[in-house]
Amino acid sequence: MSVLDSFIAGLPKAELHVHHVGSASPRIVAELAARHPDSPVPTDPEALADFFTFRDFAHFIEVYLSVVDLIRDAEDVRLLTYEVARDMARQNIRYAELTVTPFSSTRRGIPDAAFVEAIEDARKAAETELGVALRWCFDIPGEAGLEAAEETARIACELKPEGLVSFGLGGPEIGVPRPQFKPYFDRAIAAGLHSVPHAGETTGPQTIWDALVDLRAERIGHGTSAPQDPDLLAHLAEHRIPLEVCPTSNLATRAVTDLEQHPIKEMVAAGVLVTVNSDDPPMFGTDLNREYGVAARLLELDATGIAGLAKNAVEASFMDTAGKAALRAEIDAYTAAWRG
Repeated sequence: MSVLDSFIAGLPKAELHVHHVGSASPRIVAELAARHPDSPVPTDPEALADFFTFRDFAHFIEVYLSVVDLIRDAEDVRLLTYEVARDMARQNIRYAELTVTPFSSTRRGIPDAAFVEAIEDARKAAETELGVALRWCFDIPGEAGLEAAEETARIACELKPEGLVSFGLGGPEIGVPRPQFKPYFDRAIAAGLHSVPHAGETTGPQTIWDALVDLRAERIGHGTSAPQDPDLLAHLAEHRIPLEVCPTSNLATRAVTDLEQHPIKEMVAAGVLVTVNSDDPPMFGTDLNREYGVAARLLELDATGIAGLAKNAVEASFMDTAGKAALRAEIDAYTAAWRG
């Protein structure tokens, strides 16, 4: 471990773009696969490395959905959620906005109230026992269409669990235009939720513009293609609309072909508020600490610069003012002590 890797490992952090099911560790995935032997997912944690090698984005979605299918009852949901928080605690993640897809579970027969109760029970236990504050982004799986959008908006607006802060849109972008989801985002925003759709990951800048105009996005998930449009970059920078950047994910899904050419450098150079995130960490063989290391190398950052990235995530989060101030102070104190 390098000196900077050691600094990153101990650095208090927030994470804003990380998926619930996609954060299941090999141990938990294998355990769930053993409980559900009709699944194609391997029960051997070591075999999962090959299983999680993706040919392209479409293959990633296929594999991802096979893991989603392992979450079949409220007990599975609670186990997964708490174990995700345990992995976050090991990385000194203090706060995370976890992207959760209720439709994937309710369509498999888990009652919506039981699903919400399970994640909330895990959230409260994680904060008390692990020191990790979880908040939820309920997202529409775009590939499932307007039925999924209606169900997700209904659960978000009617059940609205205490930890819910935002409303998102994930899944494939190609063939899934953003504007069709406008009525559902309008409902969520009216209910007090923030708008955080994925956009511009495997499609061009127009998808990001659509997310900004039609879905009133306050943050953009990925935004990988943003540097292709200088006017868009300028707009993001001027309005302090953060990008949730996930470098290793982009490489694994072939959204970028060469990590050395990742557009994070152009984003930062344009003055965009960039946050670093892990997306679906075990599936991509990474975690948030590794993603900070990748970003530090690509951006040629020292410890102060890395701490600045951590504070970007705090600024871009939906924590309350006191929570932001406390985590910023913890980051500053840690950095000062490390220097000393």
